[in-house]
Amino acid sequence: MGADRRTAILRAAARVIARRGVRGLRVSEIAAEAGVSTALVYYHFKDRAGILRRTLEFISDRAERYTGGHAEDGGPGRDPRQDLERCLLLEFQDRPEVRENSTAWGELRATAVFDPELREALADARQIWIGELTATLARIHRTAPAAALTASAERLTAALEGLSMRWLSEVLTLAHARELMREAIAVELAHLRRDAAIFD
Repeated sequence: MGADRRTAILRAAARVIARRGVRGLRVSEIAAEAGVSTALVYYHFKDRAGILRRTLEFISDRAERYTGGHAEDGGPGRDPRQDLERCLLLEFQDRPEVRENSTAWGELRATAVFDPELREALADARQIWIGELTATLARIHRTAPAAALTASAERLTAALEGLSMRWLSEVLTLAHARELMREAIAVELAHLRRDAAIFD
C-alpha cells in the first residue's frame, strides 16, 4: 500500500509540474491532485526538494518504460541502430503520458538553473541517459573512441530536448520533430563512422 501511495503522489506531482511548472508549486497542490493529505506527502518525501528529486527519477523511469528501455547487451538479431532510433523517436508520441513527462522534465530542468540540489539530481539522471545512449552507439561503431561516442550521445540528447520543447509548444509538428531527430541521428552516426574508420 505504501508503494502504491508513493507512486500515486509522484504521478500527481508530474501532472501538476507539467501543468503549472515548479515555481510557486505547493505541496498541498500535489496532495490534492493525488487525493491524499499533505501530511502523507511529507511522510513519504520529507520536503518539497525531496518530492522534486523523486519526481525527476519517476519521470526518467517512466520514459525508459515507454521508449522500450535500452538494450546495451544486444542479443541475437538485435539491430543497435533500430534500438537507438526507437529510444529517441519514442520520446515524440502524441500521448498524454509522453507530453506530460516531457513537459515536466523541461520544467524541472529550467528550475535546476536556480536550485543546486535539483541541478545535482538532474545531472545524475542525465548521466545515466548519456551512458545508456553511449553504450548503444558503441554497439553500432565498436571502434569509435569513447570520447567521440559520449560527445555524440550528448549532442543527441541536447537535440532531443530542444526538439521536444519546440514540439510541445507547437512550434514544430510532431512529424517534423521526428524527421529532424532522424536527421540528427544520421549525422551523428556518419560522424562516428568517420571516427571509427580512423581507428580501424
